[in-house]
Amino acid sequence: MSSKPTVLITGATGYIAGWVVKYFLDAGYNVRGTSRSKSSAQPLIDTLASQGYSSSDIEIYEIADITIPGVFDEAVKNVQVIAHLASPVSLSFKDPEPVIRTAVEGSISILRSAKAHGNKLKTFVNMSSVVSILDPTLQEKVFTENDWNEFAYPLTQKLGTSSPGLVIYMASKVEAEKAVWKFRDEEKPEFNVVSINPAWVSGPPLVKPKDKSKIGETTKTIFDILANDKEVYPLGSLPTYVHVYDVARLFVWAAENGDTANGERYLAVAGRSGEQAIRDILRKAYPERNIDAGEPGQGYNPDWTFSPNGLSFDISKAVKATGQGWIQLDQVVLETAKAYEFLL
Repeated sequence: MSSKPTVLITGATGYIAGWVVKYFLDAGYNVRGTSRSKSSAQPLIDTLASQGYSSSDIEIYEIADITIPGVFDEAVKNVQVIAHLASPVSLSFKDPEPVIRTAVEGSISILRSAKAHGNKLKTFVNMSSVVSILDPTLQEKVFTENDWNEFAYPLTQKLGTSSPGLVIYMASKVEAEKAVWKFRDEEKPEFNVVSINPAWVSGPPLVKPKDKSKIGETTKTIFDILANDKEVYPLGSLPTYVHVYDVARLFVWAAENGDTANGERYLAVAGRSGEQAIRDILRKAYPERNIDAGEPGQGYNPDWTFSPNGLSFDISKAVKATGQGWIQLDQVVLETAKAYEFLL
């Protein structure tokens, strides 16, 4: 029997989760992943095998519906860590009710299984989002881990199926994270609970997409600019960024420092991005592609930091805790672009 610790990673086939899987493997863990189907997890298994990982290091549990009570009962047994990433992700949602319900009930389902059957569980690491903290209706504020987005959920209840997709996504992340903390406060489980709240995550995918239609939303802006598409996927009014590598390492850090991180939220935000900043980085690296110049140098700080006026984030907490800074935007953009060159 393996002496390695085991981590359960929900939604293991997702873009961020794939790198979380790899980082835990590199840290010496056995990985138990969940996926809607074993067939959908095969590209991840094949990619890891091509990189020298053993099939015995990762096991896939098929869980088609994460909201069903007890569906995680077997998966949580004998794991030391749970990294919960399975949740609806899209900015094109139309109906808030099923999205919010799935996000909340999925979180509660695994927490209940963890409390009842996680006999060896030490730390539960939950992936939330920067949108659980950000309130874009404000005019000027420096957000920290103490803040909450209090506008998205009430707005979805008011607008219903007329709610913008981004607002629905925001509400789902807010309500799911609040449910996690409510469970911790009321149920008082013996394991640690930690939240990671990433910004707009980019960087190369671990599993390369088969075609352009399979590119994830958070990296699509970079590809669209590189490809000189007329319509570029929007980054929003306050474009933040973080490298997927930084998010993955935070999960491992939280797992291995659970006693210290217990009860804490950690913003995974490297700085401010923006379409123009991405254009300028790509034009310099790919002069032969004649990328539309836009308005060079406009609308962002040269070091991709937040401006003192307006909305911004204090991104120091995770840096102080881990002793490691953030990967900068130029590396994020260029590594993402390099990964997608084969699709041009």
